[in-house]
Amino acid sequence: MSNKPFRVRQKGAMLQSQPRATPSRDSPLKRLPSRLRGLLTRKALTQAGLVAALLALCTVYTAGLNDNAAAVVAAKRELPIYSVEHDDKVISISFDASWGADKTLSLLDILDEHNVKTTFFLVGGWVDKYPDMVQAIVARGHEIGNHSNTHPHMNALGEQAIRDELRMMSDKVENLTGVRPTLFRPPYGEYNNRVVQVARQEGYEVVQWSIDSLDWKDRGTEDIIKQCTYRVDNGDIVLFHNDSNDILNALPTVIKHYQSLGYTIVPVSELLLEGPYTIDVQGKQHPAATAEPKQ
Repeated sequence: MSNKPFRVRQKGAMLQSQPRATPSRDSPLKRLPSRLRGLLTRKALTQAGLVAALLALCTVYTAGLNDNAAAVVAAKRELPIYSVEHDDKVISISFDASWGADKTLSLLDILDEHNVKTTFFLVGGWVDKYPDMVQAIVARGHEIGNHSNTHPHMNALGEQAIRDELRMMSDKVENLTGVRPTLFRPPYGEYNNRVVQVARQEGYEVVQWSIDSLDWKDRGTEDIIKQCTYRVDNGDIVLFHNDSNDILNALPTVIKHYQSLGYTIVPVSELLLEGPYTIDVQGKQHPAATAEPKQ
């Protein structure tokens, strides 16, 4: 038997239908034409889907990070120096040396011929294999920068491993030459906040480049020249590799081009600014703004 209460109809009373409820007024969305309503609904669903996809992507990206690394994602990004603000016409040429060395003495001869001093960023393994070349670079008046000990992906390393890569390479150079590097260029041009911060804590300035010769792509002498000369500005840093196939053919023309424009070519450490500085979002180093005098 049902528990639903029932009413007793008075004898002789006629059954009456329940009063019809007054229809409520349609919402503004319902009053729109069906075609427009459909478009608005689909747009809302699309936007919701995009938001959900973005949240999912952020979750995937940060899921594998530890707490410290995840915090870096939201922190201010640390940037290396890509170029330097200069009023005078001065630039730097740099060479990364990671593998071969058969062209290095010829490079040094070209640089001597044009009275140019540069910076060689060396890997520790290269230093081990070619100690005589390291000493020749320094003896010819060029600068040595740290390019890590084993050329790893530095972003994947923890703090201590980064410190070890820097220390081991610089120890080797100092033992050979008596001079300890003060500049660091991350292998593959890869870095994150941790890499930059740790390198600076260890006393290095982190340096990238603003003109890339792309010589490692082996697209020929003319391509290297084009990459390096189609534009140049005060304070630029140029990237070459000591063992690229066409570097010996291209370098004299590139140097002559810079010198014909009135540029002086100096080692990277001489290009960098002394004293307090800032780095803008393009990686350009600027002198720190002078504080306003008190009235």
